[in-house]
Amino acid sequence: MAPAEQDALALREQLFHERVRECIICALLFASLYILCHFVITHFKKHTDFAAVHDDEDAAVNRIALGLCTFTLAVALGAVLLLPFSIISNEVLLSFPQNYYIQWLNGSLVHGLWNLVFLFSNLSLVFLMPFAYFFTESEGFAGSKKGIMARVYETSVVLLLLTLLVLGMVWVASAMVGNDAASRQSLYDLWEYYLPYLYSCISLFGVLLLLLCTPFGLSTMFTVTGKLLVKPRLLEDLDEQLSCTRLEEAAVFRRISSGKASCWLNVNVELLREQFFSIQSERRKLELRHRASPWQRNLGYPLAMLGLLALTGISVLIVCFHVLELLLDDAAMPRGIQDASLGQVSFSIFGSFGAALQVVLIFYLMLSSVVGFYSSPLFTRLLPERRDTPLTKIIGNCVSLLVLSSALPVFSRTLGITRFDLLGDFGRFNWLGNFYIVFLYNMGFAGLTTLCLVKRFSWAVQAELIRALGLHKLPLPVTRCQPC
Repeated sequence: MAPAEQDALALREQLFHERVRECIICALLFASLYILCHFVITHFKKHTDFAAVHDDEDAAVNRIALGLCTFTLAVALGAVLLLPFSIISNEVLLSFPQNYYIQWLNGSLVHGLWNLVFLFSNLSLVFLMPFAYFFTESEGFAGSKKGIMARVYETSVVLLLLTLLVLGMVWVASAMVGNDAASRQSLYDLWEYYLPYLYSCISLFGVLLLLLCTPFGLSTMFTVTGKLLVKPRLLEDLDEQLSCTRLEEAAVFRRISSGKASCWLNVNVELLREQFFSIQSERRKLELRHRASPWQRNLGYPLAMLGLLALTGISVLIVCFHVLELLLDDAAMPRGIQDASLGQVSFSIFGSFGAALQVVLIFYLMLSSVVGFYSSPLFTRLLPERRDTPLTKIIGNCVSLLVLSSALPVFSRTLGITRFDLLGDFGRFNWLGNFYIVFLYNMGFAGLTTLCLVKRFSWAVQAELIRALGLHKLPLPVTRCQPC
């Protein structure tokens, strides 16, 4: 064999081994995410929906739908980890460019992960989650033999009709907006035009949802932190408050036990029980604060609040700086690339520290968006409950989390949180090239976040000062109007 043929064969063999290695790594990563998501969903699912006591067929259908939900949640978690994994991989390759043990970490692997997440996100949103919902609600066609296959046939027909309806609506809208042959011909190309366009609309909706939920979640996290940690209180005697609460609890308990109402107020037993439970809850909170050490009470809460404030302030400063860049330089616009060149240059001017800060901010903003999503009045009913979440609510949660997480890379790049450009089909969204949308989006995030932060802190500081000075115990002044 000629030397040239040997070199070509060795090159093809190397490419084959690299492709096999990438497939194995992707399979291991997704299997790990799937197992983790399975435990999470099992923690929240309603056990009676999967018990085969009443109907084996319904239990089997619910288990199939649960597997599809687990797959979707694993894809959502993969979308959350996608951008941090890419940033960390770039910094690792910059720090150890010639290390033998990290040669598997390359641009081809990262680019393949981006493509897989995009593909599985489309598959889950367009097919798997609608199939899971209709599959659990189906019973089979009238007159057909009952069984799982009858439900599969009915679900497939419903999905086909729904797909035709959506395609028809898009066809009519395209004909009304752009009455030319090119716009109508593009609809024939389902894979290259319609699905990316549909996912672009879903991604735009997810990015707008992140814009609304994240500022609200940032302000809500301060409140949640105050409830989870022991807050220091100035000019306050915990021993006296705890003693008074215990006496009040004992008095209410004696009234409930004796069954006698007060001599000056007619109160029923149910109202007394509600009052007793309220006092008991307050007493437990006071005992928790009383048992807390001075370090935990006087240092833990301030540090946590300062950390949240610092992360929020840094996020707003980065977005404001990105707004200035958008006005001065076109290179600040988010764009997509098809080749992931890792290990050449850092994506932060502060090097590895800046990259680590970007990763922390991405996770922080995602956590804030999830908190804001479940705290909003529109979606608070979707909040899962431990061991008592029905399957339809699990499907709704998986779809919501997938919409939020799949928009996270676009969200982070649009706000300038990171300089890592969007890989694969994530950069093909049409609205990413619109300057006015990107500019208004950055201004909206900075304005809403600053407004929520100032409002939350002003109210919190005012309440703490009133409580510390004891003004909340004073009666309100009564102003009498003088007759004319």
